[in-house]
Amino acid sequence: MKYELPPLPYAYDALEPFVDAKTMELHHGKHHATYVAKLNEALEKEPSCADIPLESLLGKLDAIPPKIRTAVKNQGGGHHNHSLFWQMLRPGKEGNAPEGVLAGKIAATFGSFDALKEQFGKDALGLFGSGWIWLVKDERSELKLITTPNQDSPLMQGLMPIIGLDVWEHAYYLKHQNRRADYIAGFWNIVNWSFAESRIK
Repeated sequence: MKYELPPLPYAYDALEPFVDAKTMELHHGKHHATYVAKLNEALEKEPSCADIPLESLLGKLDAIPPKIRTAVKNQGGGHHNHSLFWQMLRPGKEGNAPEGVLAGKIAATFGSFDALKEQFGKDALGLFGSGWIWLVKDERSELKLITTPNQDSPLMQGLMPIIGLDVWEHAYYLKHQNRRADYIAGFWNIVNWSFAESRIK
């Protein structure tokens, strides 16, 4: 199968003032598009992998032929991470917070939503270089926070991403420069908790 860049579910400026329109345009239209193009190039070299769903490829990297394994990890991970990321966001809402099953699981795991946000922020700020911070569900349906380097996907560890934040500099530098903490704080206003709830179920 040939992968395509998915359209954003909102306009480039819809996440203002937390993520600026120019960053969204470059992040989606350039960075994500490049991951898609390079993933397709890699899969053309190995037809045996072309029709395997990307989630399966990322979950079993060791089974991928070595000549395309790194490309699938990096480019496929980038495509999958970003495809989820756009759905994990939505236009801002004051008092944005999880509800339902997810809210209960967050309280049971972390003590409170505020405690989750605090630990999420510490882990995101502590991530050296480029990567992601994720709230994931493990094989026992328990929640945990993890960070992944570069474009590594939680699927590579057998974990399901519930929400995630891209902390590569290209995701925030035009607006926030070196103030990663401001970007992280703004993220909580634009989390799509309905999408997150659908994934926890």
